[in-house]
Amino acid sequence: MALNYVWIAFFIVGLLVALVKLIVFQDYEIFKRLVDGMFESGKGAVMDVALPLTGVMVFFLGLMNIGEKAGAINFLARILNPFLKRLFPEVPEKHPAMGQMVMNFSANMLGLDNAATPFGLKAMDSLQTLNPNKDTATNAQIMFLVLHTSGLTLLPLSIFAYRASSGSTDPTSVFIPCVLGTVITTLASIVVTAFWQRLKFDRVLALWLFGMLAAVVGFMLFISVLPSQASFSEPVFLTRETFSKVFGNLILFLIVASFIIGGLWKKVNVFDAFIEGAKGGWDVIVKIIPYLVGMLVGIRVFRESGALDFIINGFAYAFSAMGFGNEFVPALPVAIMKPFSGSGARGLMLDVFKTHGPDSFVGKMASTFQGSADTTFYILALYFGSVGIKKVRYAIWAGMIADFIGVIAAVVIAYFFFGK
Repeated sequence: MALNYVWIAFFIVGLLVALVKLIVFQDYEIFKRLVDGMFESGKGAVMDVALPLTGVMVFFLGLMNIGEKAGAINFLARILNPFLKRLFPEVPEKHPAMGQMVMNFSANMLGLDNAATPFGLKAMDSLQTLNPNKDTATNAQIMFLVLHTSGLTLLPLSIFAYRASSGSTDPTSVFIPCVLGTVITTLASIVVTAFWQRLKFDRVLALWLFGMLAAVVGFMLFISVLPSQASFSEPVFLTRETFSKVFGNLILFLIVASFIIGGLWKKVNVFDAFIEGAKGGWDVIVKIIPYLVGMLVGIRVFRESGALDFIINGFAYAFSAMGFGNEFVPALPVAIMKPFSGSGARGLMLDVFKTHGPDSFVGKMASTFQGSADTTFYILALYFGSVGIKKVRYAIWAGMIADFIGVIAAVVIAYFFFGK
């Protein structure tokens, strides 16, 4: 499948639904909303997404270059090589892309989206150097992208923050459900993409997957035993809230400091290495802007036309037919919106908090949906657009299947933890 087909499909479906609304329901404002949305999303793709990303890209690509010259990236790749070479058999051992993907996954797991994106774009660029057909995604690039869209996060810091700001009395109560949801989505991503690529699940790969799953469970158990908040009678330094606020950012700062100190230790000219790597940040931004504008405008047309509402209603009917009941339906728009727009899903989640309360069943369900996957179409345009890939092959289908499995898992998990 080509990216331009996805973009065209959003516009055509949006146009057809808008015409139905105009003719059948006499919605005379529909095309004004579409046009306003097109201009707004086009501006937002540049002003709210691309430009704010520029500074982060410049800094972390410069840092990545220091890490590569100091050997830190290769060190990470060697540690995880037995696991990664089975998921990415096309990538040679000790290739820089291995370590860069590790950095991307690590930043995502810590809930550090701003750091994860530059690492991921650098990894995609390194994978592109191995690509014999520059406009067509390789198996390794698809595996990396689908894993990234699964949104594996061990510290959903932003969800905690939004719940707290909305008046939740226990913002971290959704911690285990969110992590379980994203772990299941990630495992589904591996299985679905591996099936497509006919990868072999040998003993080593199975042990690595089991070991990582055990580590995630252990991490969750550790967080779960921490008190949710300190009291005046029993002050506690380490609570879930303080751990969530401090741990991820502390790890990121230590990574930055270790790269710089490691560069000095290896006698790397740290500043020159930083400048050399940072210069590529602007080039990446210039490449991705057209892809972002096209995709986000298409998605906005799809949303404003009401096509997304039809999908939401269809899923609500299907889940009701499966016997889950209707209690979760008000939160379902968050799950449907997430693959298309992260900001849109976040806005819908906040609307659920305002209407039903963050500590209601629906509010906790919406939080679980928000934490169980990532923005598939945005990531597709961002990462493939950065290296000029137009033919994405089965990447969309693999990502969407994994997302769908994640939605079902989130519903089951939320009922298990919060259902009556």
